[in-house]
Amino acid sequence: MTNAADELAELAARVGVMVDWRDIHGIARRVEPATLVAVLDALEWRAATAAQRADSLRRCMAERAQPRLRTVQAGARITLGSPDAGPGQWCDEAGNTAPAQADGAGGWHCPPRPGYWTLRIGADEHAVAVAPPRCFGVDDATGTATPRRWGATLQVYAGRSPADAGIGDSAAAAAWCRRVCAAGGDALALSPLHAAGRIEPLFSPYSPSDRRYLEPIYTAPPPWVQDDDAAPPASADGLIDWAGAAAFKWARLARWQQAMHAAPQAIGDALHRHLQAGGVELERFAAFNAAVLHQPDPALQSFAQWLSTRSWSQVQERARASGMALGLIADLAVGFMPDGAEAAAAGDTALRGLVIGAPPDAFAPHGQVWGVSSYAPDGLRRTGFAPFIALLRAVMRDRGGVRIDHILGLQRLWVVPQGAGSDAGAYLRYPLEDLLNLLALESWRHRCIVIGEDLGVVPEGIRQQLAERGVLGMDVLAFARAADGQFLAPNLWRPLAVATTGTHDLPTLAGWQRGEDIAVRAQLGNEDPAATAQAMDRRRQEAAQLASAVGADAACPEALHDAAVAFVAAGPAPLALLPVEDALGLREQVNLPGTVAVYPNWRHRLPQPLPRRTLHDALRRFATARGGEH
Repeated sequence: MTNAADELAELAARVGVMVDWRDIHGIARRVEPATLVAVLDALEWRAATAAQRADSLRRCMAERAQPRLRTVQAGARITLGSPDAGPGQWCDEAGNTAPAQADGAGGWHCPPRPGYWTLRIGADEHAVAVAPPRCFGVDDATGTATPRRWGATLQVYAGRSPADAGIGDSAAAAAWCRRVCAAGGDALALSPLHAAGRIEPLFSPYSPSDRRYLEPIYTAPPPWVQDDDAAPPASADGLIDWAGAAAFKWARLARWQQAMHAAPQAIGDALHRHLQAGGVELERFAAFNAAVLHQPDPALQSFAQWLSTRSWSQVQERARASGMALGLIADLAVGFMPDGAEAAAAGDTALRGLVIGAPPDAFAPHGQVWGVSSYAPDGLRRTGFAPFIALLRAVMRDRGGVRIDHILGLQRLWVVPQGAGSDAGAYLRYPLEDLLNLLALESWRHRCIVIGEDLGVVPEGIRQQLAERGVLGMDVLAFARAADGQFLAPNLWRPLAVATTGTHDLPTLAGWQRGEDIAVRAQLGNEDPAATAQAMDRRRQEAAQLASAVGADAACPEALHDAAVAFVAAGPAPLALLPVEDALGLREQVNLPGTVAVYPNWRHRLPQPLPRRTLHDALRRFATARGGEH
């Protein structure tokens, strides 16, 4: 390596940009120097010349030496440097104080009680987050040492309720809570409810404007309004018209706001309290969104946030009151749109000039560029992780759990300069230990379990590290296989992961058996006939392997489907989730990765009326396979 290459590699290592990495096949890869310079420049660590590299290195080392917030596990110690710093004092959030004990070597023993503390040493103050050893778990929620609970997964927009106006809403989710609870289930995992901003025809719930706030179009009519306006006509193909339905629902929200004069006084008082609690951040969000949607009065946005929060909070309250141990499980998207409200609020804390994605993996053989941004690791450090803490509090509030999409992003994200392909990216490291400490702390504060979607290219050791901190992984039937490709018996699945038949990025179980995803890609022209035929042959072999594993007849798709559902439920997972699409035996895939306009991603609705006997039998079968607890 030349001196320039050495300098570039050293700076990248300090900043956290990985020069060397391994792909999904275990093959060693190296990032091109031009890509390193582009990524470092976007992170504002200039690297084009020797002088720039030296200056960036000095600044980076100086910043890392004085963190705004230190995180540590309860009962551990932190090192501040000088062993002769004098007496210290711990102060908690309520203002209570306790003497701080130094260890004589520059370290201080941390309080045994988790929380946000200030360590005062003379005139100096150090912010410290003291975390519990692990996240709040299903065992904590149920009071059972080895829980075997179950629930369902719902794409909220796909649900139906009498007044939904073309897009599923909180009333539809409440109905699914009742169905699951009646069958003995304890959870309903939801698709993301993040604020979307302007909703275009090709909308994706995983490309939000702001994850801190809710999308109001998922809100059911409040009880104090009589809104009899006809819903917009359904599209000829029966799919969701996102833009049309969103416009209709915003017009409804405006009428509901005007109807507040007829609401009980207690309702008006609740709105006032919400506006006060939201403060300046809510005002800024409302102003930003009103401008984006060309709404003259930001008050409509603030009202819509209050109504959404109230609506979903009531769904959770009723779910818990009916006996569900967890109730609603939120879905936290990995990022936000670079031109959205969250990016505007984040300022320099957000990645600029970079978007996130993924290198080639089992989901997308050609890699992905998701087009969303996230927080920059050094931006988080400079702000004492304030945006991350605020985000966790927002998504955990009034929820029994949270599923974090691409949990591996707490360790590293694949970042790509805007306008480049996924092959021109690099992994950017994040302060995993700090983020896990904060995740565990907020998890207990909200009594909220944490599920981490840990699929794709998985770094060695990360799953064990997450499990040790109480973050449940995800075991998906399609990937639960031995080295020889055979399906793993249920007892070999991870005991610290959620078991499920599928995800939104995979074909449904019924679709997978029949090779629907392969056929669709062939129709779209993504595969040549020979490759399609080979893929179909492999799928038939895989279906036969699954039939052998679950003890079913591969020639009978319905029997294989039912046996596979029971197979997934039989494992040691503390929580098993059955996607509604698999409970109903549907074939249409929710999202086909790698496609945009050519496939109706995120546009399928559930059938109406529901095949109640099919659904009832599927939920009961899943519940029976879960068995008892110990």
